[in-house]
Amino acid sequence: MGFLKKITPGFLLDMYHWGLAYLGAVFYGFPSKKLIIIGVTGTKGKTSTAYFIWRALNSAGMKTGMIGTISICVGDEEKINNLHMTMPGRFIIQKNLHRMLEGGCLAAVIETTSEGIKQWRHKGIVYDIAVFTNLTPEHIPSHGSFENYRAMKQKVFQELSSSFQKTVSHRKIPKIIVANVDSAEAPHFLKFASDQKITFGLSRGADIRAENVIEKDLGVEFKIKNQNIKLALLGKFNALNALPAVIIGEIFKLEQRKIIEGIQGLSKIPGRMEIVQKTPFMVVVDFSYERESMTAALKSGRELLKKGSRLIVLLGAPGGGRDKSHRPIMGQIAAQMADLMVVSTDEPYNDDPLQIINDISEAATEAGKREGINLFRIPDRREGIQRALSLAKPGDVVIISGMGALQVRMIGNKAVPWDDRTVVREELAKIKLG
Repeated sequence: MGFLKKITPGFLLDMYHWGLAYLGAVFYGFPSKKLIIIGVTGTKGKTSTAYFIWRALNSAGMKTGMIGTISICVGDEEKINNLHMTMPGRFIIQKNLHRMLEGGCLAAVIETTSEGIKQWRHKGIVYDIAVFTNLTPEHIPSHGSFENYRAMKQKVFQELSSSFQKTVSHRKIPKIIVANVDSAEAPHFLKFASDQKITFGLSRGADIRAENVIEKDLGVEFKIKNQNIKLALLGKFNALNALPAVIIGEIFKLEQRKIIEGIQGLSKIPGRMEIVQKTPFMVVVDFSYERESMTAALKSGRELLKKGSRLIVLLGAPGGGRDKSHRPIMGQIAAQMADLMVVSTDEPYNDDPLQIINDISEAATEAGKREGINLFRIPDRREGIQRALSLAKPGDVVIISGMGALQVRMIGNKAVPWDDRTVVREELAKIKLG
């Protein structure tokens, strides 16, 4: 199949993907025309933002489904997405939108990726609200340039105003753009026509703003319009990720108290700064695999440290068309922010895993880490996790980064069953037994 893709002209592949997308929509009766579709796109924060919106709307009585990296949900029914695709292909998206409609949902949240858009998986989906989180270099080899990557993300926003305005539950649904104004790329997404544009962020220019953001031991506190919010999730960045849920709740005139309850009641986003163990040392599994998310994760880890304790991180970098320039940057960031680092593999695809490890490690040594003392290269991920955990002492914080809650690892062309959280628990049990 990979060989056929290489020799097939691009326009024929486009026609193939476009045809499948529309055929799926026709087969299932264009379910998105009868649902309020909320698309969430950006480089990072998509999954957490989608989770907050899904949880908040359901909490406020607006039954909502979700299709994303981790889960596919119909109302409160949540099932793991084991397809290793944020935007599933062929008929799967339409089938699940149909399930949501049949299950009584009024809305659906869809994590919308550049790769999914490139393969026309968004076609046959009529979007109503487009949420932009941020944009940083990613999938550059696949798209050819950062400008092409941005243009691919923009398509949903560009097509928003040209799609028909729906009536759902006897209510006309406006076309709305919701954007993180703190991102320098926001103007590129806010420039498109829509019925309404609403911004969020930490800066004073935002329509909805998170203020006084404080990292606590087991969560984050902040204020919105003088109302106190307490999230049961690690990471200051989650204050930002929660804001679109508040905005969308206001758009549909849902009870604010219920929206806030939904946001505060979200105690876990699988694989996103997820606490696997609290004591004697804390172990956190996170999806971070590029500059901004790694910086944010390590910053949160440092804020959790007590006097004299250390931050330990296991990291790698994905292959398969990801931007290789991330590798030395990741090594430098980890070297500067973590006390101890273990460099291992996550998803090399067909890239040389040892080269990935070396690219990260060499940058770390240039930044001051010393191999065998505070830097360890361990190609096998399970052994790497074991080493990171065995280094920890009471009070330390260990961050296992790169895979989050993904259920498989791509090694070559083979999908290998995997879950960092399960592996961490298994290795912790061995340490305790030892």
